[in-house]
Amino acid sequence: MAALAVVCCVACSTTKYVPDGQYLLKKVVVVADQEDFNAAELQPYVRQKPNAKWFSLFKIPLATYSLSGRDSTKWINRTLKKMGEAPVIYDSLQAALTVNDLRVAMQNRGYMASTVSHSTQVEGKKMTDIYTLHPGRPYFIGRVDYDIQDTAIQRLLAAQESSSWTLKPGNRFTVNGLDAERKRIATLLNNHGYYRFNKEFIQFTADTVKNGYNVDLTLHLLRYKESNRAPEQNHTEYRIGQVHFLSNTDEPLHLRPSVLENASELIEGDLYKAQNIQKTYNNFARLSAVRYTNIRLHERADSARIDCDVVVGTHKPHTLSFAPEGTNTAGDLGAAATLSYQNRNLFHGSELLTVQLRAAYEAITGLEGYSNENYIEYGAEAKLQFPRFMAPFLSKRFLRQNYATSELSLGYNLQNRPEFHRRLFSAAWRYRWTDTGRNVNYKLDLIDLNYIYMPWISATFKSDYLDDATTRNAILRYNYEDLFVMRIGFGWSYTKGSHAVRANIETAGNVLGAAASVFKFNKNDNGQYTLFNIAYAQYVKGDFDYTKAIVFDEHNSLVLHAGLGIAYPYGNSTMLPFEKRYFSGGANSVRGWSVRRLGPGKYKGHDGAIDFINQTGDMRIDLNMEYRTYLFWKINAAIFIDAGNIWTLRKYDDQPGGQFKIGEFYKQLAVAYGLGLRLNFDYFILRFDMGMKAINPAYDDKKEHYPIAYPKLSRDFAFHFAVGLPF
Repeated sequence: MAALAVVCCVACSTTKYVPDGQYLLKKVVVVADQEDFNAAELQPYVRQKPNAKWFSLFKIPLATYSLSGRDSTKWINRTLKKMGEAPVIYDSLQAALTVNDLRVAMQNRGYMASTVSHSTQVEGKKMTDIYTLHPGRPYFIGRVDYDIQDTAIQRLLAAQESSSWTLKPGNRFTVNGLDAERKRIATLLNNHGYYRFNKEFIQFTADTVKNGYNVDLTLHLLRYKESNRAPEQNHTEYRIGQVHFLSNTDEPLHLRPSVLENASELIEGDLYKAQNIQKTYNNFARLSAVRYTNIRLHERADSARIDCDVVVGTHKPHTLSFAPEGTNTAGDLGAAATLSYQNRNLFHGSELLTVQLRAAYEAITGLEGYSNENYIEYGAEAKLQFPRFMAPFLSKRFLRQNYATSELSLGYNLQNRPEFHRRLFSAAWRYRWTDTGRNVNYKLDLIDLNYIYMPWISATFKSDYLDDATTRNAILRYNYEDLFVMRIGFGWSYTKGSHAVRANIETAGNVLGAAASVFKFNKNDNGQYTLFNIAYAQYVKGDFDYTKAIVFDEHNSLVLHAGLGIAYPYGNSTMLPFEKRYFSGGANSVRGWSVRRLGPGKYKGHDGAIDFINQTGDMRIDLNMEYRTYLFWKINAAIFIDAGNIWTLRKYDDQPGGQFKIGEFYKQLAVAYGLGLRLNFDYFILRFDMGMKAINPAYDDKKEHYPIAYPKLSRDFAFHFAVGLPF
């Protein structure tokens, strides 16, 4: 912050490198003399932009450049100039070209009689550039006629629904609309066998009505000509000829023919469709065994057929990797290592087999009353992914329309600590598929089994935390009981443009609950039905997230996010399994709090040893607003405001003030603000966020309730490091 203040102080010298007789472009203004015309839409047509601003307010790059001295032999001057941005000098030629571009842009929008006036305002060595738009009245489409000289195409277009035609009497006349119609018809014909057709075969004649604001249009679709001297002829309708799958090397392709054929949308005898070429590229790109694909098209000289060579390059089938790591948990040092094996073509059908073996060791010291035992962990996980739906009764049309994967996973984890021993076994069968036409992704966890087994808990741990009447905690105790979870889940996500929506729902224990009633399962001492003497969890959980990005320019954007989650234990459960409970705070939530340090409700933790257990809930609300800006090189920044919290749906004695109440929850929303830095390396982003509490729902006095007015760094500051953006 101190460095930022210094840079701001020298902002008054930003004209230091502006030559005499020239001007620093301070600001560009585009306005219209009509209230109903959106001048901001034409801002991109301005050729000369002023120096970049951080957060659309501060010209820090220009100020940094101006800090440099004129002696280029000094490294500090070279560094400051490289980090900063040279002043943008007003250029009258660029201004004249901008006037013309703005006028053409308005005409393309249907304002055929539009004009642009240009003026400037000078303040010392700085200049403001002002463009005033005079759109006038817009023109509208009058009559639309079609001159289609190819009879086959005429019949094809006549068969299309009238709603697909975009040029209709009464619509606004725009050049962009004419070009969009050319592209639409060209795309339609390219997907109906017309391999050689392009939009240049479509032309328009426009006649304006005298003393009126209507334009009569005639669309001309010309016949095919090989060259200027060649005779005209009807456009040729092509079909797919022979399809060959070739290796990029001398070795044969180690993929089953059925896999190649299912991935290809090119079927011999079908009409040529440009969209099927792209679909084939997409399908092959999703096969784990395939490294790249190249489709070569060969037009036959003796017939209207196109032969296709699908050249496929494959990955090496086997990969082995080793990843060591060091650990430090509250001063206890340790080490861990993961050995991973992948086979990208297990059954010659691009099946992906992944096997991971993990081992960890940590030297634990300072635990009085426990056996002299260190932390040991062993884990094994295997995943087998098929590049297609492995399910009966699915039509070929559905399979071709949706790219899918099916996954079988098995896992086992062993943890031995001085306090307890824990075992976890998991198994799952999952589907993932994408409807590319609608930009929608789906996921279905058809069955997901988790078996948690605690073979041993030390007497000291049980006495201190689980059994003693003064310290025992229901949530903590539930976390150290044997548990069986049998769940099914469904997820849906949609992304288009600046919008992203994600929804998930899952439920557990319903099948077992029905079986328990029919087959009269045994009950334990807590009145819960058991399977193999182990209680099973029963709950329903749903999550919804929405994100919208508002882009101001290439360097600045505002991102809004809202998230809601709710889970309810019922039947065989009075509380959620710990792994399914919500928590707040951390790098992706309310960033003024560390992870698992906020909520539920107005609950305030006092026992650091078990607060991470108590600060969980059955419901979450997240509201985030983040302004993102480009700084320099690969460094971006953000300022953010976060709000949210978690709550329990039931009243638990160990979480006073944590229950959700419709008339009080809004008073318990925590608020934070902060600043973030991001290193954007394109393929991944390193994120550093610094958050401060603004409103704290868990407080003892006014200063703790409103830290925005009474900030205290040691109490209210949280630092977060993460990979990727928060939302």
